[in-house]
Parts: sequence; C-alpha cells; structure tokens
Amino acid sequence: MEATRPVSADLSHYLGVFRRHWWVVVAATGAGLAIGAAVTQALPRVYESSASVLVQSVEQDTNAAGGRTKGTINLDTEAQLVGSGAVATKAATLLRSTVSPIELAKSVSVEVPPNTTVLVIRFEAGNAKDAQAGSHAFAEAYLRNREETARAGLDVQIKTLNLKVKQLTTALTSINSRLARAANGSSERSNLESLRGNSQNQLNNLTGKLNELTTSTISAGNIISDSREPEEPSSPNAMLNIAGGAMAGLLLGLGLAFVRERFDRRLRTAADVRDRGRVPVLAALDERTTPHFDDVLQPYGPGGRVFNRLRNEILASLSAGDQIIVVTGASRGSATTLVAANLAAALARTGSDVVLIGAHLPDSVVDAAPLARMLGVSAMPGLSDLLAGRIGLNKAMQRCPRIPSLRVITTGGAATAAGLMQSQRLRDTLEALRRQTGYVVIEAPSTSSSADAQSLASLADAAILAVELRRAKRPALLDATEQLSRVGTPLLGAVVLPQLTNVRRSTAEENLPAVALSAQKPDETVVVDGERTQPMRLPQGGPVRPPRQGDGTEEVTAVIDLPNFKGTPSGTATRTVGKPDEK
Repeated sequence: MEATRPVSADLSHYLGVFRRHWWVVVAATGAGLAIGAAVTQALPRVYESSASVLVQSVEQDTNAAGGRTKGTINLDTEAQLVGSGAVATKAATLLRSTVSPIELAKSVSVEVPPNTTVLVIRFEAGNAKDAQAGSHAFAEAYLRNREETARAGLDVQIKTLNLKVKQLTTALTSINSRLARAANGSSERSNLESLRGNSQNQLNNLTGKLNELTTSTISAGNIISDSREPEEPSSPNAMLNIAGGAMAGLLLGLGLAFVRERFDRRLRTAADVRDRGRVPVLAALDERTTPHFDDVLQPYGPGGRVFNRLRNEILASLSAGDQIIVVTGASRGSATTLVAANLAAALARTGSDVVLIGAHLPDSVVDAAPLARMLGVSAMPGLSDLLAGRIGLNKAMQRCPRIPSLRVITTGGAATAAGLMQSQRLRDTLEALRRQTGYVVIEAPSTSSSADAQSLASLADAAILAVELRRAKRPALLDATEQLSRVGTPLLGAVVLPQLTNVRRSTAEENLPAVALSAQKPDETVVVDGERTQPMRLPQGGPVRPPRQGDGTEEVTAVIDLPNFKGTPSGTATRTVGKPDEK
C-alpha cells in the first residue's frame, strides 16, 4: 500500500507550480484588475437616496391572519402600495417629470426594518438631486394616497349615516302625525309612543356617530427622516468591481498555471523527476554544486559532498558481485559526462580500482573529448580504437594524474565506435575489467539520441539517469526508464542537474576544440600505426594557449591531419601538447 504523501509535499508542489508560472498568475490578475476598472468606468453612475416614513394606523387598516408583521397595519401590503400606479402617478405629478409613472416605479425600492412600523423608501437616479427629489416625492405621494384612501372611506361612512338619519327623521315625522290623531289611552297610541321612542334612540346614536366622523382628523403617517442628496454614487462600486476582477483574474491565472503545468513536458525541478517521471532522485545539484568541464569537483566542497553521498547510496544499493554502473541521460547534452566523471572520481577516492569508460560521442566539435579535458588525460587512443582492434585494453586505459586509483578509457578519435557497442569485443572487454578492477563506470549516450545506451545497459549491473532540468522532458524520461526495464537493468535512480548553460571555460578553450594535456612522459604502450597516423605539425600562425599557472609547463597547439579511413570523412584534429618551460 502506497504511503500517504504529507501535506507539506503537496503544499511545496503547489508553491512550485506558482513559482514556475508566476507570470501567468500575475498577468491574469492584472488583466482582472484592468477589466474591473474598465467595467467601473463603463457602467453609468447611479445615485440612491432614501426617506423613512412612519406609518400610522387608520380606521380601515386590517392585517392578514398569520402575517409577517404584527399589529393592525400590514406593512408588507403598504410596501407594495408604494410602488403602485396610483402612488407613482402622484409622484410624477409632484416631480413634474415627463417620465411615465411605470418607469418611475421601477426606480423605487422599499425596505421594512424589523419590529417597526417604518417604511424606508429608496429611489435611484442618474444624479444626486433627482435621487433626493424622487425619494421625497414617493414618500409624500404614498402618504397623500394613504390619506386620500382613508378620507374616501370616511366619506362613505358619513354618507351612509346621513342617509339613515334622514330615513329615521322621516319615520319619526310619520309617527308623530299618527300620534296626533290617536285617542288617548288607546292601544294604538301606546304602540306609536313605543315606536317613536325606539326611533328617537336610533336617531340619537346615528347623530352621535355622524358628529364623531365629521369632526375626526386623519393622520396616515409622516416622514420621520427626509431624503438627502447623496455625495457618492451607490453604483458602480469601484472597490467591489476591482476586487472582484482581481479575484476572478487570480483564479483564472491559477487555473492557467495548473493547465500549463499539466501539459508542460519539461522537467523543471527534482520533484518533477520524482512525481511526474516516477524515478527516485538519488542526488540533486544546484548552480552552486554543479560540476564544470574544467575539473572534477573537490571531495570536500559542496558538490563533492553530494557525490560522496551518491557514492555511498550506490554502494549500499549494489548486490554482491555488481561492478558495472552505466550512466545515461534523458536528453542530449553533457549531464551524463559530468555525473559519470564525478561519480567515478568519488568511487576511486575510496581506494577502489575504478575504470571510467567514455562511450558517449560528443554532440558537437566544441564538446570534443570532455572526459580528457576534465581528468587531464589524452583524448586518443580510446574506446573506438580498442573496439576496432587497433590497440589492446592496457594501452586504452590511462591513469588519471590527480586520482591514481582512477583509469580512463576515452571515447577515442573518430566516430568509428558507432555500431560497435553491440560487438563481442565490448563484452569481452567488460568481462576482463570485472576481473581486473573493482568498479566500472560507463558514460553512455542519452537514451533519446542513441540505442547504444540500451545496449550498454544490458551489459551493466545497475543504471543511473542524469537528468538536466529544463532540457529533459517527461516523455523522454519515461522512455529511458522503459528502455532500461526492457533489458532488465536495475535503475537505481536519477541525478538531477540544473540547466547547463554557463559552463566555465577560458576564452582560448572556447575557440579551440582541443584537449589540454600537461607535459608528461608519453605512454609507451600506445601503438603507432604508420599507415593510419601522420607526423605532428605546428600550425602556421595558429593560436597558442596561455600556460597554466603553477604547473611549470607550456602548452603548444598542434594540428594532425586525419585521412579518410573506411569511408570516414577526412579532417583536421587539433591537439595541444605541453612542453617544459624554458628558463
């Protein structure tokens, strides 16, 4: 069961995505800010003013059963009446506006504060004065409409009472006429007197109610807080629009960053190698610890300590009898050379007899013989000469001057090693090295540039991938692991290096694709074939390298003409030979 990844790892991954694509997030956020500001400028200014109206109860007020507001007044109904056509018509008259009442009503909104009998009437307009006037006009129109409605109801009651009083007065007149003609003590007179008393009582009651209604005053409410002229527009809200645009841009930028990360095939960090490439990272170097072509790393420097730890982990991972380690890359470049040379040097510092085999042909003439330049050995003869049968194994191996336990087999002269990596001679050579040495490190070409990496890996006991960030891509890394797994070579892990763009070289070395060699005794084991070599000649007016400080040698550049061998194009190779200083 796979262990759960810690939260800190996920957080570092997200922060890494933001760090790699920060400009996308910043650009999207800036665009969101700009859009928010543009929308704020484009939208029309809207001003809002409000007036608070205290609603007082009138006789005809009734509340719905179970209504939201308590008391005799249903404020929800009153809030709807504020925007009615009757109130809007009166407001338009007060405003002397040419806008239709229906359009005016669309600009009105009413709010009922909890536990109050107050209506807050708001009106929106294109300028502050119109907003103030509109809010006051609708508040005044609502009160007038409410008063008129209450007065109309009261007038109906008075009219009804007057009609009943008239009827009772007529009835009393008729009763009084009949009493004048009735005989005293008769039953008719007794009935008429009783009827007159009842009618008189009813008339008195109606007259009292009529007097009460005619003398009553109507107060539908009053404005307790009149509208004011607003100082700032209520819409558009600049802060809200800009903040909303920035937030939308930020979310969009983060989304684009993760989309770019998802479809970006380049490996940018060691975490990408581990997570996206599914390859364990044995060591990760930065710009401070990355090796250079001028020399291998010092054992006690920051980079040297990294390779010392890498050596320890590799030795702990190897089984008994495992001696051959192949170092290949996931992309073209010099990462394989740097890792192989420094790993071999770290192994040799333990006292073990180590052989470094350069089987990686250079990608360009400027990068010719990088191992020879780093380790201070001759570029020729090398592996191509050994596999071609021109020299023996002992003559191909050169001892590193600064690391006595390390011997180097360089790539060799011409590119005649191509196609020989699957030869039986190579297998025999590796078997011989198993018996003679402690460890063998093979600098193989990248899996993306040659099938020789897979062939060499099939002869090795373990493999290491050199991954150059920003140059290596995820499909190439996955393909490299697949190639190694198909030949059954255990992949120990990857060594991650930053992009190698600033390799430190002197100006003379940049112009000369030659190998600088210190003055030393020629290797007596080298076999010179008269048919395949030419005498060394000094170039006429050719560049001469400056002497190295402190080694007591002077370096002179020579040119060797290489004739056409076995279909190989002829050319000229430049070689620098050191000689003692003349004092």
